[in-house]
Amino acid sequence: MTQIFGSPSTYEQGKGILFQSSESLHKLGKTPVLMADATVYNIIGNQFLDYLKQSKFDVKKTTFKGEASETEINRITSIGSEFDADFIIGLGGGKTLDSAKAIADNLGLPVAILPTLASTDAPCSRLSVIYTADGSFDKYRFYSQNPDLVLVDTQLVANAPVRLLASGIADALATNVEAQAVARADGQTMLGAKQTLVGNAIAEKCEETLFNYAVQALDAAKVHVVTDALNKVIEANTLMSGVGFESGGLAAAHAIHNGLTALDGPIHAKTHGEKVAFGTLTQLFLEGRSTAEINRYLELDLALGLPTTFSDLDIPSVTEDDLYAVGEAATQPNDTMTEMPFEVTADDVVAAMKGADAYSRAYQGR
Repeated sequence: MTQIFGSPSTYEQGKGILFQSSESLHKLGKTPVLMADATVYNIIGNQFLDYLKQSKFDVKKTTFKGEASETEINRITSIGSEFDADFIIGLGGGKTLDSAKAIADNLGLPVAILPTLASTDAPCSRLSVIYTADGSFDKYRFYSQNPDLVLVDTQLVANAPVRLLASGIADALATNVEAQAVARADGQTMLGAKQTLVGNAIAEKCEETLFNYAVQALDAAKVHVVTDALNKVIEANTLMSGVGFESGGLAAAHAIHNGLTALDGPIHAKTHGEKVAFGTLTQLFLEGRSTAEINRYLELDLALGLPTTFSDLDIPSVTEDDLYAVGEAATQPNDTMTEMPFEVTADDVVAAMKGADAYSRAYQGR
């Protein structure tokens, strides 16, 4: 099978660069649709809209309603078509950015991805996670190329809620765990190909960076300053993880995340990365990792305030039937559990989740 490495055409990262972006954006077109949610417009989007107008763009403001669903994607696709847009700008978090990629693909247009958070590894990839209208995982949607431009203003990330940075670290921490499982299985990446050496190496560098700098970076974000550590972690969360998960592949951790979206109740208030954090721990238990290895990940999760137990996920009274439903969803043949180096059943997932929950509770009790 072919080896493929994917990456955005251009990646830019720096403090204050959102309002220095006109030259890069003009390379894509002159009549963009700008999409962001209402919160992002209030924080920075309206200022950015004014900047675009001052920079000689004929821009159509569109408010994203919050869910990366086919309904919302089709709604904004129609707006872009009627406006005769020549490129799409997504400004905000993961679901806004995933939707922007889908809308650009529908219209056959370039897309500029402008994250205001480092909360997921979505920005750089050539895929979107599509959800149902009620927030359950629906499918992955794949594209023929990665975004034309990814531009990250590190001061915006530093100003954002710290919980979301921690969530991005959790998402990125899964990258190497999953990539190494795919390598052992000689499996397929998210590009429908075999790993390249560089894709695997980036996944390893991502993990190394997070273990070295994540706690420092979180402390910097608490006081809204961009330090060298925060700069490194933003790159790990966004570029290294984005390229690493796509060219390295996904396995159990994200499949378990997708399974958890099938549950009802307060768990829906947990972020993507928070659910992935528990999925990563569960994958370590599926793999039968040593106590020392598990402790290394668990200690970082706890230092970052990430969920490591059922209680942390707001499912303290989860039933056996509920857990089995998660296991069933996580082991569907169209999900990434199939890239593990051994067969995983729903029963295996339930046992590993219960093992991770019990071990974390005991570890914290000690």
